[in-house]
This record gives sequence, C-alpha cells and structure tokens, in this order.
Amino acid sequence: MESAIVRIKKGEARALKAGGMWIYDNEIDTITGDFTNGDMVTVEDFDGYFLGRGFINTNSKITIRIMTRKKDTEINEDFIEMRVRNAWEYRKTTSDTDSCRVIFGEADFLPGIVVDKFSDVLVVESLALGIDRLKPLILDTLKRILKEDGIEIRGIYERSDAKVRLQEGMERVKGFIGEPFDTKVEIVENGVKYMVDVQDGQKTGFFLDQKYNRLAMHRICKGKRVLDCFTHTGSFALNAGIAGATEVLGVDASELGVAQATENARLNDLSDVVTFQCADVFELLPELEKKGEKFDVVILDPPAFTKSRNSVKNAVKGYREINLRGMKLVKDGGYLATCSCSHFMTPELFTKTIREAAANVHKRLRQVEYRTQAADHPILWAGEDTSYYLKFYIFQVCDEK
Repeated sequence: MESAIVRIKKGEARALKAGGMWIYDNEIDTITGDFTNGDMVTVEDFDGYFLGRGFINTNSKITIRIMTRKKDTEINEDFIEMRVRNAWEYRKTTSDTDSCRVIFGEADFLPGIVVDKFSDVLVVESLALGIDRLKPLILDTLKRILKEDGIEIRGIYERSDAKVRLQEGMERVKGFIGEPFDTKVEIVENGVKYMVDVQDGQKTGFFLDQKYNRLAMHRICKGKRVLDCFTHTGSFALNAGIAGATEVLGVDASELGVAQATENARLNDLSDVVTFQCADVFELLPELEKKGEKFDVVILDPPAFTKSRNSVKNAVKGYREINLRGMKLVKDGGYLATCSCSHFMTPELFTKTIREAAANVHKRLRQVEYRTQAADHPILWAGEDTSYYLKFYIFQVCDEK
C-alpha cells in the first residue's frame, strides 16, 4: 500500500475532476507520509474524499499523474496487462496496425509513455519518472500480447531524448533496449514504402499521426502538379506520387530529411515524378511566386511553430505567412492542404489565422474537409485535452471574381 497521501487544496484539481490525469504543484495542500519521487501515492480532496492513485514527482510542475480513479485498484502486473491489452485491442479495431502508435500516454491511461510500432520494431519514448520505472514491464507485456497475434518484435529502440525529461529531473536517454538491430526499418503505409530511421529520425522516426490525412490527398492529387512544403522524409509528396500526380516537388530545410525522402522516392520507383529540394520554405515560396510558378495542389505540413503559450503570437505570424504564400501559389480552383500540430495553436485560432491569410490575398476558400490525427492517436475528452493537437484542412482555393 502507498505510504504517502496527497491532499488537494479546496476548489482545486478542476481538470482532474473533469476527467484529466494531471495534478499541478500549486494545487497541492499537504503531503503526509514518506515517499520517493516516482512512487505511487493516494490523492484525496480537501475533505478526504478519494480522487485517485498516481505517481508523484516533486521536480515537475505536473507533480502527480493519475493511474487509476478506483480506490480498490492496485497498480501491479495485472493492471498494466489490462491497460496494454486495451490499447492493442483498440488499435486492432480502429487502425492499420502494420505501423501504428500502440500506446499514446494519457489517451491510453498510461501517462507519460509513447510506444510506436514500425513493422516488427518498437520505439519507446518515456517522459515521466513514475512511468519510466514501469517501462520494462509495459514493454515486456506489450511484446507478449503482440506475440499472441503472431507478431514477433525483433527489437526495441528508446527515444527518450526530449528536453521535457530534464523538467522531471531525468536524463535524456537514447539507445537500444535489449539486443542491437538495424535501425533502418522498412514500412508500408497507404501503399507507400518508407525507410524509417528510428535512431536519428525526428521524434520516434516517422509521423504516423498523418496516415489517413495523407490518404485523403490521393483523390485530389491524381493528375496534378503538387508542391509539398516541410516534406520531412517525403510522406505527403510520395502519397501524391503514388496516387498519380504528374509532378511533385517536396521541400524541407533538413538535408538529412531530403536525403531520406529522395531514397524513399527511389524505393517506390517515383524518382521521375517526385523530386526534393533542400530549402527554407519561408524563403522559397516568395521566390516561386516571383517566377510565376503555379501548382494544382499545395500542401503545408510545418513543424510546431509553438511549444508554449508564450510564443503563440509569433507562431500565428508564421502560420499566416506560409498560408498566404501557399494560397498565392495555388492555381484558381486548385487545392490547399494545411495543418498545425501544435497543441497551443487551438482549432479556433488556427481557423482564424487561415481566414485572415485568405482575406489578405483575396482568395475564397471552399472547405473540402477538416480532419484530426489518425485513430491510433486517440483524442481523450478530458481536463487537459492534451491529446487533441493535430488540425488538418483541405480547401479549394478560388480567386475573387
């Protein structure tokens, strides 16, 4: 049984009571009993009412992450098995599981840990001290459950190298868990082959959350001239190519990304149709406009311009700038796909920014569809709303006449 009891200040923990899983340092009134950071503690309201059980870390502003709200539930092997099995069953029902996010932290009620499956390789990112202690058990359990479905995992790579670990008082970690293996992994998604670099690629190596948004572009890109901005390893560009686009240019500022994207084009026999250029998108778009270039389809998939509330204002400028530049390069009646993966760029703010960009360049937008992340990145309706981050629009862009 836990030794420490955390009592919440009167009127606090509103997010927790609304379904969230976090308790912040300024919401805590008292802690009684002994504990070590990373331990499980019992959380009670100001009047002693049981609120949940979770792990504590006084180094972090998010001091407690709740694991269960049931008083009689122990956090043991059976509990972890239940959580991991539920996560996998959900993926089997809702997603293509050849490559997918198998565990998505809070949205799978396992706060602070992400596990991506790329074919027969797992990549784990652990961001909280308490879950880090449970990481070996979670991974062993997951491997065993996958094996029941005939999936043999040949290796696990850890990408717990995000800066946020420092805020938890943890070191940044990167490397093999268990036996080393070839970290270049070939996957197939929407009929497109990719070589995923789980060791040196961004985040866990590949952005699985855009899977069905890429698929949504197939019909629109057929027979079209396409510009894919912030292409990373070429995913939207290659989907356009495989869907039958006549010409695709992918642009990214990362030389490594462009090299990987070029290799992926070769892998799909698309080198004649899909080409890549290493350039700063903010500099390239005005140059293309000066040259009088026009595209049937422009895709904007930028990295998060903001990772905090403080930098939202600058981020809005960035999103407005690339969207208005992008719209100017779309032929009358052509299409724009545009997205934001920043949690702090709310759907309302993103929509407002696109509307302002369109007004600035006198374009009329007809919405084709609005999408979010793939179902293997479930959106948990809860207090923090941390899992609702990806906003994706497809518009037809029309000149004002």
